[in-house]
Amino acid sequence: MRIALVGFGAAAIGFIEKMKSSNNEIHVFEKSKDIYSSSISGMRADGKLFVSSEMGGDMFIEMALQKQFVDYFINHTNNQQIETGKSFYNKEYYKQFYESGFQPITSDFYHIGTDQLKEVLYNIYENFKTFKNIHFHFESEIKEIDFSGDKIKLNNTDVFDKAVIAVGRSGHKLINNIIKTYPKLISDNTKVDLGIRYELPDHIVEELNKEMYEFKVKYKTKTGYVVRTFCNNPSGYVVTENYDDFTTVNGHAKIREKSKNTNFAVLTTVKLTEPFNDPVGYGSHIAKLSNLLAGKNKVILQTYDHFKNSRRTKNLYRVIPTLENDKYILGDINLAFPRRIIESIVDFIDNLNKVIPGVANPDNLVYAPEIKFYSNTLNNDTFETLKFIGDCSGATRSIIYATAHGYLVAEKMV
Repeated sequence: MRIALVGFGAAAIGFIEKMKSSNNEIHVFEKSKDIYSSSISGMRADGKLFVSSEMGGDMFIEMALQKQFVDYFINHTNNQQIETGKSFYNKEYYKQFYESGFQPITSDFYHIGTDQLKEVLYNIYENFKTFKNIHFHFESEIKEIDFSGDKIKLNNTDVFDKAVIAVGRSGHKLINNIIKTYPKLISDNTKVDLGIRYELPDHIVEELNKEMYEFKVKYKTKTGYVVRTFCNNPSGYVVTENYDDFTTVNGHAKIREKSKNTNFAVLTTVKLTEPFNDPVGYGSHIAKLSNLLAGKNKVILQTYDHFKNSRRTKNLYRVIPTLENDKYILGDINLAFPRRIIESIVDFIDNLNKVIPGVANPDNLVYAPEIKFYSNTLNNDTFETLKFIGDCSGATRSIIYATAHGYLVAEKMV
């Protein structure tokens, strides 16, 4: 078979890993100009890998397969230097959070670090290039996908037996174009995570960081919304993440270079009902409104006290931002976010402060917007010749789950 693979990220890596020794001809189309500039957002920032049955996607992935891909990525570092942790295997910690109303999430964590990810991706790419049936096409953005008889046509030119779409969440424009033409692909499209990136001094969460590396908890707030922590970065850095037409905030950590702050996301899961059918559009609208207030390619920064009490921040106190000065503006997130979202986040942080004293200090930092899109959940059984893998399929939302998903879809094809 001649197969088109659109996008080169975690899901594509899993797909190619299974296909590279087959008789199938794989053509990888990536819109970036080369491997060094590929926008593999989930892997470019931080490289946090985990093995867990409680998070990472809405599909079942065998724990052994998850660990297999953790080892796969670690083995592609130059010196296998990583940081590890176990989230809530300690019964005392588990009990402490549970009794305060939180749902602790158990997981094994393996942190590669942003600084090592470039070499990991390069090493994987160099390995794939040695296989004669794998062909890479950079600076090749795919904007149109159509059926041509029992074949698939890309950009109204190249024809393939099958097309596998692996564009991640950042490829939402292509996905939207496809589902506008073939709406029967959608099986669910009602969820989006809206929230903030929270930054505080290391010493407040030092014990948890040493024990777990990343503590993951969920909490049902007084508004009825479930709020969760996500992507904890001990001694890490806050960064911005640019999409095509808006900017959000994110966080990462390095192996060799450390800050004095920890940052993590606090996300509110919003699940809406009919006639709502555009979670990406809803989240994008809030992001654009935040950017309108902050300025082009900037996010809003606020102290927790001002965020909680709807006051604009004009100066900071003890906590020094790790985000570069030209990437944020001091302001008021309340002007951009729905009040119910803010009330949910405040309720979460104030209750978390009962378990981790100092989390709700008034001068801790709040950045916005942080938005995690649940891509439309797509039915991969709709078409035999068109498949979706990884985060763009709506089935996964992590590096390991996306990689495994790509691998399993390739396995089924083989």
